Amino acid sequence: MVKKEEFLKQWQVDEDDNREVSRSDFPPNFIFGVATSAYQVEGASKEGGRGPSIWDAFSHTTSKIRDESNGDTAVDQYHKYKEDIELIAKLGFDAYRFSISWSRIFPDGLGTKVNEEGITYYNNLINALLQRGIQPYVTLYHWDLPLYLHETMGGWLNKEIVKYFSIYADTCFENFGDKVKKWCTLNEPVRTAVDGYCCGRFAPGRNEHPSTEPYLVAHHQLLAHAAAFSIYENKYKEKQGGQVGLVVDCEWAEAKTDRIEDQKAAARRLDFQLGW
Repeated sequence: MVKKEEFLKQWQVDEDDNREVSRSDFPPNFIFGVATSAYQVEGASKEGGRGPSIWDAFSHTTSKIRDESNGDTAVDQYHKYKEDIELIAKLGFDAYRFSISWSRIFPDGLGTKVNEEGITYYNNLINALLQRGIQPYVTLYHWDLPLYLHETMGGWLNKEIVKYFSIYADTCFENFGDKVKKWCTLNEPVRTAVDGYCCGRFAPGRNEHPSTEPYLVAHHQLLAHAAAFSIYENKYKEKQGGQVGLVVDCEWAEAKTDRIEDQKAAARRLDFQLGW
C-alpha cells in the first residue's frame, strides 16, 4: 500500500498551479463511471409488470419526504435509457453502475414467476450500454425491497429473506451474466439497517426497536450477500468469468486526542460503520 504522505505528495498541486486534471493523472486501469439506483431514475412504477417496493410506499406516506416527491416517474429512464446512455457516452465514461429493481423481476419478491418484461428491459439496457462501449456494473439490491415481502414476512427482519434474495440473484445471474461481469449484491447495507430500521428516515421507516432490529437486518443482509456470492462462484463463475462484491460505505472517524477513551471511541465508530 502507498503511505498517506507519499500519496499526498504525489498528487499535491501547488495553489498557484492552475493545470487541469486529466485521465493521464490516473492509473491506466482506473475506471471512470456514473451510478444510479433503480428507484432513483427508472420511473414507470406501474408499468412493465413491476410490483411496488417499500420505497413506493414510503415516498407516498405524508411527511416522509421533505418536498413530497416520489419515484413514480423520476427521470423516466425506463423509457429514455437510450438517451441517457448517449449522454454517458458523450461524457466519456467507461462504466455505468445501475441497480435492478427486484420487484421488476419478481413483482412480489417470492421468485415463483419471472416477469419477462423486466428481463427484457434490463437486457435492452445492458445491450445498449455494451454497444456504446460502456461496461455495466449491476447492483442487485439498492434499498427497494418488494413491498409484499415487507408486509407479509417483515422483509429483512426475517431470515427467510435470504432464500428469496438467493432466488432473485440466481435469476439475474442466469439472465444477464453472459454480458455483465461486475456484480454488486447489496448497496451500503448499513444504510438499510440503520436508516431503515433504527432512525426510520429511509424505507421502510421503522424506528420502534432500534436496539434489536438494525442488527437483525444487518445480519440477514450479510447472509444474503454470502448466499448470492456462493451461487455465483459455484454455478456461474467458471462459465461467465465475472466478479461479485459488496458495496460498503463508511463515515470515517479518527481519535481527537491520544487518550485511550478517544481511540476506543474512534475504533467503535468504524466498527459500527464498516466493521460489521
